[in-house]
Amino acid sequence: MAGGRALGRRFGWMWAAFAVSSYGTGLGFGAFPLIAVVVLDSGPTEVAALAAAGRAVGAVLAVPLGPWVEFRRKRPVMIAMDLTRFAALLSVPAAYVAGLLGFAQLLVVSVVVAAADIAFRAASGAFLKTLVRPEDLLVANGRFESTTWSATMVGPPLGGAAIGLFGPVTTLVADAVSYLLSALGLRAVGGTEPRPARTGAARLRADDLLEGWRHILGHPVLRPLFLNSLAVNGLIMATEPLLAVLLLDRLGFAPWQYGLVFAAPCVGGLVGARLAHRLVARCGRHRVIRAAGTLRACWSVGLAFVQPGVPGMALVIAVQLSLVTCCGLFNPVLATARLEHTDAGRVARTLAAWSVSGSAAIAVLTALWGVLAAVVGPRAAIAAAGVLLLATPLLLPRREAAPRRRPLGEHAG
Repeated sequence: MAGGRALGRRFGWMWAAFAVSSYGTGLGFGAFPLIAVVVLDSGPTEVAALAAAGRAVGAVLAVPLGPWVEFRRKRPVMIAMDLTRFAALLSVPAAYVAGLLGFAQLLVVSVVVAAADIAFRAASGAFLKTLVRPEDLLVANGRFESTTWSATMVGPPLGGAAIGLFGPVTTLVADAVSYLLSALGLRAVGGTEPRPARTGAARLRADDLLEGWRHILGHPVLRPLFLNSLAVNGLIMATEPLLAVLLLDRLGFAPWQYGLVFAAPCVGGLVGARLAHRLVARCGRHRVIRAAGTLRACWSVGLAFVQPGVPGMALVIAVQLSLVTCCGLFNPVLATARLEHTDAGRVARTLAAWSVSGSAAIAVLTALWGVLAAVVGPRAAIAAAGVLLLATPLLLPRREAAPRRRPLGEHAG
């Protein structure tokens, strides 16, 4: 089976590091809006502002990080970003225990974590391209995607139980420690890494800041995928804080129920990620992107009809199962297309530009939907996002283009 082939010891350590941080993130799912609602008595506008401001300011701070990452060895950057997230997240439970936790600290931590996330993703994508063969990229991305969904499936119920037993900031401790363990796993990857094309002492140029966007917007395949991703991810994530308010406050869901309705459907994401390589081999990447990208836009509108109790839980689970199955199939194919259509010398800048734009779009749409929810209510705002999602397949690429091949000898794995 192609998806089961060995990718080497070094990839194994990278995958293990990714897995431990993913499970930590799964345990901490929804922790910030939960703390804002339960501990700080925040309303929908404040919760949306927390999500939006953290992403927006984090994205701005991350703009120069793409070029900075590009011209440095990627593994040390990944380790540094893990340690940064560890320290930032651990400050929240420390302040809570000391009775000093406030909304401002949640904002600062969310900014730091958002910027570190972008730098880490830029470095990890570039590092992966040197670590595995081109024909193994989809398999590797499929394994990362499977791990993400399995962690999201297991983590939130355990996190909800931990919150019920030990308090609302418990899962942030686990999330913080997971980044420390991830840093140790990345250190164990070892081996040599290609030297960047330019030394770290070289001055950052304006062209370096724009190169990632220039590449994305000038590419016939990456441009529509980019615009589609901004719209889909922005609209989906804009409703996350509103769902937290609707389910936890308006409909009276317990924290464990809130975790369960988003965790159980993640088995669909695991299945979709496992099928990605086979379906691409059978149907071709373009057809898979078109089909999965279209189907993932069809479900979110159903969340506007959620009701209290078991029927409401069943509806959320059904909608999320359909959505994450399509996302689990789409995401590794998209990640592989980005790497294959990008030359090695600008992978980090391209991925950073993509992530910065995604975070900015999510921040803007989250803020707008927070204002909209304050006017029309969370349910109507969620419905509006679901309706707009139905139009996003129009942004998908209409034809495939041949990926750019790396020069012979570039692969270092």
